[in-house]
Amino acid sequence: MPHLPHLPDHGAVLAEVRTVRRAGVVRLRGLDTPQLARMAGERPGEEGELPAHAIERLLREAVLAIGGGTLQTAAEYSLGLAQGTRDWPAADRRRRAAEVYGVSVERFRKHHELMVLGQIAEQLLGIAARRTAAPVRPGRLAAAHRVVRPYVHDRTVAITLHVHSVELLRDVDVVVSPSNTHFALPASYKASVAATLRRAGARTDPTGALVEDLVHDELRGWAVRHGTPGRAALPGTVAPTGAGALAEQGVRRIYHVAVAVPRPGTSDYDVQPADITRGVTRAFRLLADEAPRHDPPLTSICLPLLGAGRGGLPPLESFGALWTAVEAELARGAPWQVHLVMRRHARADLVERLLGGAHGPGQEKR
Repeated sequence: MPHLPHLPDHGAVLAEVRTVRRAGVVRLRGLDTPQLARMAGERPGEEGELPAHAIERLLREAVLAIGGGTLQTAAEYSLGLAQGTRDWPAADRRRRAAEVYGVSVERFRKHHELMVLGQIAEQLLGIAARRTAAPVRPGRLAAAHRVVRPYVHDRTVAITLHVHSVELLRDVDVVVSPSNTHFALPASYKASVAATLRRAGARTDPTGALVEDLVHDELRGWAVRHGTPGRAALPGTVAPTGAGALAEQGVRRIYHVAVAVPRPGTSDYDVQPADITRGVTRAFRLLADEAPRHDPPLTSICLPLLGAGRGGLPPLESFGALWTAVEAELARGAPWQVHLVMRRHARADLVERLLGGAHGPGQEKR
């Protein structure tokens, strides 16, 4: 019988979860949490992901695995994972978690809190156990392109999943890029979707030096024309630009969707699912308006999981928000070819399950 890798001790994991509860996820970088760091490090991560971000992603997955209800809500407030609470003091987070159960703060501290944190620890151990028990299948690589065919309204539609960096997209007319409400693009060396599109759309010389920051400059021009420099646009606003150098790959337009609202005095953002739905709906409206102006007309659009990066939304919540808009557009018979792009196969697997697709050897691939 093969020897199973050693799983962390429940007590040690619980102690570290309690440490995170006291400090909050905003201070993860300075915490001594070796068990959480090891578990997070054993999982597939984003390119260039910092250890603290990996631990936060692991904690979010564990809390999401609780399965909803008051227990999950209290867990989110306890750790500062609920929307807008990551910088709340521990006392405020505990008070809000107590309100979820309708008990006093003192009763929650003595009775409910240990149960809540214990369940987070249990889910963390479950994630670690599934990871160590997963069979290794050498010689098989997961497909970077998949086609799933959900039934929408009265027809079957094809949704193409691209499991790679957004800069590798080819022959997709429009790519949607998440933006903050100031339409200020991140530095091109960063790993976000917006930064990657900025970098891929720039003109460079043979040595790689920047010659022209095409996407950035055009977006700033749009902001000037529409009076947004120095003030925030409404969440859900869409700013269209050309694709810069990505035109050589068949990408013709980038729709910058304002979904991230900067939190004053911090480097964090708030993203509301309703703003994602609104922004994607407006992107489709803009596509319908622009499509006939191009030769040939625009016919395809690709969306990332908006808000699932720095915005902090769980992938499931991000997908649910954007799919609401996509499904409504397809249900009315819109002819668009819809693509989704994400870097991690785990997220593609989640989306594929949600859409009811079964990826296998006989399934169509792009």
